[in-house]
Amino acid sequence: MELLHVADAVAREKLIERDEVLEAMEQAIQKAGRSKYGLEHDIRAHINRKTGEIELKRFLEVVEDEASVENEATQITLSRARTKDANAAVGAFLSDDLPPIDFGRIAAQTAKQVIVQRVRDAERKRQYEEYKDRVGEIVNGLVKRAEYGNVNVDLGRAEAIIRRDELLPREHYKIGDRVRAYIYDVRQEVRGPQIFLSRTHPQFMAKLFAMEVPEIYDGIIEIKAVARDPGSRAKIGVISHDSSIDPVGACVGMRGSRVQAVVGELQGEKIDIIPWSPDTATFVVNALAPAEVTKVVMDDHQHRIEVVVPDDQLSLAIGRRGQNVRLASMLTGWDIDIMTEAEESERRTEEMRQRSELFMEALDVDDVIAHLLVAEGFSSVEEVAFIDVAELTSIEGFDEDIALELQRRGQAFVEEQNRLAIERYKELGVADDLASVEVLTPGMLVALGEDEIKTLEDFAGLAGDELVELLGENVFTEEEANALIMQARVAAGWVTEEELAALAAEQEAEEESAEPEVAPA
Repeated sequence: MELLHVADAVAREKLIERDEVLEAMEQAIQKAGRSKYGLEHDIRAHINRKTGEIELKRFLEVVEDEASVENEATQITLSRARTKDANAAVGAFLSDDLPPIDFGRIAAQTAKQVIVQRVRDAERKRQYEEYKDRVGEIVNGLVKRAEYGNVNVDLGRAEAIIRRDELLPREHYKIGDRVRAYIYDVRQEVRGPQIFLSRTHPQFMAKLFAMEVPEIYDGIIEIKAVARDPGSRAKIGVISHDSSIDPVGACVGMRGSRVQAVVGELQGEKIDIIPWSPDTATFVVNALAPAEVTKVVMDDHQHRIEVVVPDDQLSLAIGRRGQNVRLASMLTGWDIDIMTEAEESERRTEEMRQRSELFMEALDVDDVIAHLLVAEGFSSVEEVAFIDVAELTSIEGFDEDIALELQRRGQAFVEEQNRLAIERYKELGVADDLASVEVLTPGMLVALGEDEIKTLEDFAGLAGDELVELLGENVFTEEEANALIMQARVAAGWVTEEELAALAAEQEAEEESAEPEVAPA
């Protein structure tokens, strides 16, 4: 019974099942038994769960005949088995009772190690099962150790770690300090389950606001995006699902009480609370606050947005060391280019001059007509050559004859450029299989050929970002480039359409199952 009492005490202390402790004891006794009677024997121990009595037995497997015996220590022939048990059958096991073991010092030490290891494994399993579903929660704990910048935290029923790069700058903890952090990962590793905490994670701030602002907890206000420069500054985008509640005011609180509680926890990190908008341009303007924005130009193709600010607002929009624009970019998910009104005016003037010169040379027209085309938004000769004639005749001063003549000259110019490009890519040795890819223009084939991409096999071996870099960001997005390369791989026989469809379905399933760390703007 004393054995059972020990098992109960260990189970309570380590918060694991009593049976797991008893199984560890059984394994320890088995190991000691094999050490005494021979490691080659099949010796098993059993502890009676009610009386605590220990049973130690040697097991022998019954086999057909002498030819079937592979190990005499663990197997016995059917004929010999029947002398001990008349009902013995092939495949069954015979057991012999062994006397209780008198544990010597070494055997006792070995048994102790086995029990400790099994109990530790059971404890680790319990910790992993308890915390694997708690990713995304905020927990409180006491600092247990602080070494090499990493902090080990005692959570009561488990131990977690905050790595140095997950702590706020200039943040130092001593043994016994209380710490609050965000569980961002729980992994099963060789040394046991590892619970990783963070105080720099964007969602740590979001969870802190949910604790301070009841409207967020209740779902009336939603945090759509968070961007942080840990310990320095952060931006948080919020939206209210109740038109009568101001999301920014609710997060700030009476005299700033709510936001100050979060700021205090984050060691004085300044927080900009920004109203989220489904309109990207509006959200970007809000995100760049406190700078004023006069103009926004969006490029959906490159997922880039140009923001024009007054000359005296440039430094405010960019922020110290680019912090303000960097956080706004992280918050909105768009690349943001900041320029002053003077720079934008100068750039537009230069663009108009270059386009005007292009039209004057390609279409053989004077500067007046060229300026009119640029002013109407035409940026390439191809647009003039293949646009609907009605678009050209709608320009003030252009009649149908002028429009048709401009188109004729434009088409002639494009054809001549294509002819020269075809000659050039053939001269470079670009193969017909690559030239047959429909979306690749003669100009693109020249660029590929000059970079030694001359066959469909060469093209299929490219990565999407390499193709974008080679042909320019204005030609294909990386997604379009990847799709084109995959089609080339099918044509080259590297993969089949079925394999491609299966891969696409697998990627789609992974994207659906993966939950984003920060809600997209």
